[in-house]
Amino acid sequence: MTSYVALLRAVNVGGTGKLPMSELKALCAAAGFADVRTYIASGNVVFTSKLAEKAVKKALEQQLQDYAGKPVGVMVRTAAEMVAVLAANPFPEAAANRTVAIFLDAPPPATALHDVTGTKGERLALGRREIYVHYDDGMADSRLKIPAAKSGTARNMNTVAKLAGMAAARDAT
Repeated sequence: MTSYVALLRAVNVGGTGKLPMSELKALCAAAGFADVRTYIASGNVVFTSKLAEKAVKKALEQQLQDYAGKPVGVMVRTAAEMVAVLAANPFPEAAANRTVAIFLDAPPPATALHDVTGTKGERLALGRREIYVHYDDGMADSRLKIPAAKSGTARNMNTVAKLAGMAAARDAT
């Protein structure tokens, strides 16, 4: 069994995509996942499965499609990958709540940062399948647009650390 973290896109943010975490747990169980735990109400779930990553993604997206009646984007990482995302944070000195990893399905194009607009003090860096952003002045007033991140989902480093810890603890047992 592999420990996974699934990150749902646009769930319970800004009044859109309402999904109670109890429902998310039930959908994961229906997909055949075990040891399901959610973290905060923004579409973060940790579980174990015998399936490979692509099959996990497909199964959860199908459950969510059936539930919501529309596609819900899901990014999936193993416990080891989440730990690696945290370790690769290129802005470790920055406030964890002002630094995010934008999770993508595939590696960002090498030119991804060339297409960014609206920068005002933000620092950006490419990761393996992530784009890291440090918002020096916070996200609220940012006008940052990252075309390569359009279908991704962001989590701040506090959340990444918590999810990495939850998933790694599963692997340790």
